[in-house]
Amino acid sequence: MELRLQTGYRDILKLAMPISFAILVPQFNFITNTIFLGGLGEQALASAGITGVYYLIFAVIGNGLNNGLQMLIARKAGENNPREIGNLFFHGVWLSLAISVLGIVITYTFAPIILRATIHQAATAEMSISFLYIRIWGLPLLYLYIMRNALLVGTNLTKLLIWGTLAETIFNIFFDYALIYGHFGFAAIGFNGAAYASIIAEAAGLIVVFAVIHFKGVNKTFALFENWKINATTTRHVLFKSSPLILQYCISIITWEYFYILIEHHGARALAVSNTMRNIFGVFGVFSWAFAATTNTMVSNIIGQRREEEVLPLIKRIVKLSMLCCVALTVLLNIRPDIFLSIYGQGQLFIEEGTAVIRVISIALILMSFSSIWLNAVTGTGHTKVNLAIEVITLVFYIIYAYLVLEIWDWPITWGWGSELVYWAGMFIMSYGYIQSGKWRTHNN
Repeated sequence: MELRLQTGYRDILKLAMPISFAILVPQFNFITNTIFLGGLGEQALASAGITGVYYLIFAVIGNGLNNGLQMLIARKAGENNPREIGNLFFHGVWLSLAISVLGIVITYTFAPIILRATIHQAATAEMSISFLYIRIWGLPLLYLYIMRNALLVGTNLTKLLIWGTLAETIFNIFFDYALIYGHFGFAAIGFNGAAYASIIAEAAGLIVVFAVIHFKGVNKTFALFENWKINATTTRHVLFKSSPLILQYCISIITWEYFYILIEHHGARALAVSNTMRNIFGVFGVFSWAFAATTNTMVSNIIGQRREEEVLPLIKRIVKLSMLCCVALTVLLNIRPDIFLSIYGQGQLFIEEGTAVIRVISIALILMSFSSIWLNAVTGTGHTKVNLAIEVITLVFYIIYAYLVLEIWDWPITWGWGSELVYWAGMFIMSYGYIQSGKWRTHNN
């Protein structure tokens, strides 16, 4: 198996396109959830925004571990060291399970206190808490699923991502319909039915993807789970590289949860509209996220090959492809935004308010299409503490902007969503400056 990557446009697309599909399908899951829950009314759709972002906090902790592990695996792939890849993956699995248990404990201990104290409408708070008590049990399954991403993306086996993703989608749609409304002989659970459906879907996706890994012989190639002894040095190395990313993503999504709480103060419709914007970021930003993951892997891989002089040309090629895809999608979105918004079945006022927000979101999506590439290039160099510093500085300005606009000045949520412009502009300026400075060339490991 050839583990060392080349840096041409075809090589970039070969790695990025399967990742795009693997990211796109779960976004359809989110949209499906939102559509089904929208049928229960505006209150359910508003609560879905709070619970979705809360669960996303823990999901991105897993993504932080994933990105750190992916970078380390890609580096070993560049060095053509397959057995060390299996060792890294094994330790990533155990770390992810430990973190997931901590997430469950935190949810049962602190989530009710925080949500009841910050959400104005008691009904929304109680509905959200009840949902999270169920949903959080899917966290260990999600983390194992994410570790699979690190292995397959880091070793250039992105085509294998598709099977688990397809299984998760099919199960999610079926059980959403069955459990929320009570079809196919199942009882109608309502809002909490979406939580059960998501857990079942995550379990199905996990089973399928590990079956694929087994039958394709990936476990033998990388000696997965041949040695069950936990090595303290390897564990510290994975944590050292991943912990700044975990903290970075955690702070970012906690800040987004704070943003949604500020939105909730503007009423149920404002929160419902904002929940759909999360779907828009997921679907219309799919290529940006895929090219960002590709950047992390390819930069780390070619550094592992000692080809540092190719890093900047590679990043610029990926930026061109990412922007091209994003601009095409945002143009389509803005031609008839009402078509996208109407699928939620919330009426004309919802569509009018959502359309105004989409105009702002579209600019943010274009900013994200190149900012995320430069930020993940920093990750690929292995200097993950720099990622954390960039995130913290940017979020200070993000929080100040959101608080002033939404809470102090009480402007419409369209202005509030301008915080995404602040966020992605800050990300770009600092990550671009760091890569261009060349400081990342020192102490690569």
